[in-house]
Amino acid sequence: MSASPAEDLPRYVAPLPDRLEGFALRYAWAIVAINLGGTAFGFYYYAGQFAGTPVLMWPWVPDSPLATLFMAASLALYKLGRPSEVVNALAFIGNVKLGLWTPYTLFVLRDHYAYLDPAMYQFLFWSHLAMVVQAFLIHRYARFSVPAVAAALAWYTFDLVVDYFVPIVGGPHHTRLPAANPAEVDAFLGATMFSAAAAGAVVFTILPTFLLLATRVEKVRAARRMAAGETGSTGER
Repeated sequence: MSASPAEDLPRYVAPLPDRLEGFALRYAWAIVAINLGGTAFGFYYYAGQFAGTPVLMWPWVPDSPLATLFMAASLALYKLGRPSEVVNALAFIGNVKLGLWTPYTLFVLRDHYAYLDPAMYQFLFWSHLAMVVQAFLIHRYARFSVPAVAAALAWYTFDLVVDYFVPIVGGPHHTRLPAANPAEVDAFLGATMFSAAAAGAVVFTILPTFLLLATRVEKVRAARRMAAGETGSTGER
């Protein structure tokens, strides 16, 4: 399926150059494969945490691998001509949220992540930022319908709640932090490791939700401008 023409959207919701968007969507199957590889690595990375988590809560443990799986599904369904608005919204919020939260955590808690091999640290940092970049391809083929946004927000709000506030079954289900008792370890600005991670998760859930809704608004405005332009052209004839 060929990429749709780029819309005239503001840079804050469509920061990638049109040529880069078009190039990436032409080779979307390669991006799908990369995301599936990242998903497989992520599930391997979380293997130890799965072992200590009740099976019922497993879907809310591997946040980043699920985000890349959503991205792979979003692009694959688009290329197959069967796009899903719910999957698109899940992919956008997830890739922006986790793509920012992980580098933020690695940076803020960098002294505590000293045990990581430098190459692994750099891989985790930059590969997650790449998740943010790829999320901004989705607007080219998504409408971001209100029901889809609501479904994605419900998923990530529940994920936020069970990760940091009300675990429901077992302990907190967030990505393991580099301390046995993260709520007792100072991080920065008077925040503990746990509260710093939770604050980042809250902020990085709100931000992509805003961007998702803003993109929908700007797409509606662009469609109206296009319709008005076509009407004007017709009137001139």
